[in-house]
Amino acid sequence: MTDGSYDYDLFVIGGGSGGVRAARRAAMLGKRVAIAEEYRFGGTCVIRGCVPKKLMVYASQFSESFEDAAGFGWSVGERKFDWAQLIANKDREIERLEGIYRANVEKAGAQILMSRAELVGPHEIRLTDSGRTVTADQIVIAVGGRANPHPGLPGAEHCITSNEAFHLKRLPPAIVILGGGYIAVEFANIFHGLGSQVTLVYRGKEILQGFDDDIRHELHQAMVAKGIDIRCEDTLSEVIQKPDGRFEAHLACGEILDADEVMLAIGRKANTENLGCEAAGVTLDSRGAVVVDAYSRTSAPNIWAVGDVTHRLQLTPVAIHEAMCLIRTLYHDDPTEPDYDTVPTAVFSQPEIGTVGLTEAQAAKAFANVDIYRASFKPMKNTLSGRQERMLMKLVVDGSTQRVVGAHVFGPDAGELAQVLGVAVKAGLTKDQFDATMALHPTAAEELVTMYEPSYRLEGGDRV
Repeated sequence: MTDGSYDYDLFVIGGGSGGVRAARRAAMLGKRVAIAEEYRFGGTCVIRGCVPKKLMVYASQFSESFEDAAGFGWSVGERKFDWAQLIANKDREIERLEGIYRANVEKAGAQILMSRAELVGPHEIRLTDSGRTVTADQIVIAVGGRANPHPGLPGAEHCITSNEAFHLKRLPPAIVILGGGYIAVEFANIFHGLGSQVTLVYRGKEILQGFDDDIRHELHQAMVAKGIDIRCEDTLSEVIQKPDGRFEAHLACGEILDADEVMLAIGRKANTENLGCEAAGVTLDSRGAVVVDAYSRTSAPNIWAVGDVTHRLQLTPVAIHEAMCLIRTLYHDDPTEPDYDTVPTAVFSQPEIGTVGLTEAQAAKAFANVDIYRASFKPMKNTLSGRQERMLMKLVVDGSTQRVVGAHVFGPDAGELAQVLGVAVKAGLTKDQFDATMALHPTAAEELVTMYEPSYRLEGGDRV
């Protein structure tokens, strides 16, 4: 079969951020492109992830804002929260965004196929809705991931995941959340802010593994101070539904927690089940993720994969970046590897975490000498409100070159700060250049350019 006899030059499976970007870019180059989506355009981020989550974070923050208002002279009347109204408003916004995603694909000239698509060969794709088989010269797998259903947990069928959390009929008065990653932590804060009694259960010693230890500890303490019950070094052994419809969450330690909902947030799995990867010669790893090389090419020479299905760095901007690099590799005669170095990220907890670059522990392993600059203070807004939460800023500096290799912020708007800090750390700026930057007063961010002396140094990994 010659290239010209294929139905499409490029066929994309999955209408999330990575798949849509690949389809649009290829179509704008004049390629014959089709994109198949079995549910809704926008993928995890728009439909059941970042966007609805951030809207719910905003909603949950009002409870504290009402409390803080009194310190600034405001009298707030009777407060009442309407869960159904929040969900309805959220759904309308998601529908609007999905329409934009679809419209952008159509404007670019790609054909939209609302069907599940499965691989039946290296160049063949079956559309399950119609049973029709189409062919393509190049194929992109961009099917994303889904919440781990934890099938080994007795009673897991009674639990919800982040998917269902966005569509609950009512706000649960009490919820138990299993997990200690950013999804578990964010939902713990969301539900607490909206009025639920929250218990977070995590098998590790501290929440948010992989983040800087100081930041993890500060958030843990802040969440406990708010009234969130955090149980580290424990896990669920069983979930039982009671006759009244509520649940018993049995902990490994022997304690039993009553809950209206039990949520599982213990990681995500690639959506490769029954995708036909074996038939197409696409290798999967032990966790079911698509194995790719540095250019996002799978073991099948004409099949590529981007986004969460590859289990590389599971962030929406990364999936988009991978798609753009793939198109340059495929159609611009410019093989381009995605750049995963110094990617800023945030946890929309309350307070927020924003981070970019190396943690203190990572830097201690990478460099012989490390300077740590650390500032902890009460944000100005908290002085009149009486809120006791503090802010933490931390710069990690290579002691030999004075290059800032990590920046970590805990406090209000930390995610916004992390995006700007990402530019500075990515550019390789030194601590001297931070110091030479004029402070903007009064802001919390001015601390980033006024920490002139190291809080402590690490030599060979040890504090001196």
